[in-house]
Amino acid sequence: MNSFDDVYFMRKALQEAEFAFDKGEVPVGAVVVFKEQIIARGHNLTETLNDVTAHAEMQAFTAAADFLGGKYLKDCVLYVTLEPCQMCAGASYWTQIGKIVYGANEPKLGFSVLGTKIHPKTKVISGVLEEECSFLLKKFFIEKRNLN
Repeated sequence: MNSFDDVYFMRKALQEAEFAFDKGEVPVGAVVVFKEQIIARGHNLTETLNDVTAHAEMQAFTAAADFLGGKYLKDCVLYVTLEPCQMCAGASYWTQIGKIVYGANEPKLGFSVLGTKIHPKTKVISGVLEEECSFLLKKFFIEKRNLN
């Protein structure tokens, strides 16, 4: 088995989600991979930056485009711990990202539930490390409720 598989990279995205958790942010993490190398990392920063667009995917897309020196991510894979929202799916469309791999489903605001279109050439894989990704999100919201 290839050591650089979807599980390996999703674990890296989970590390990013843990950084967000530790900052009091909704724990979503993302990495962008090009030729089996992580070229960008991101985690949710909406509270830290006071910016509703500062989702993990958006942070990672910006960093990846900067690294590659171009706005298109056709040969890249986005690994993200939570199904992208409408905004992030829309951004993925414009990046023309080659593949999206996500962990936990987002039953209320996920792109698939809302019918948001992604680029027709983008492959999507869901449910990679779904339990671990879901656990961190549930833990965050349980702790948040208990503090209020």
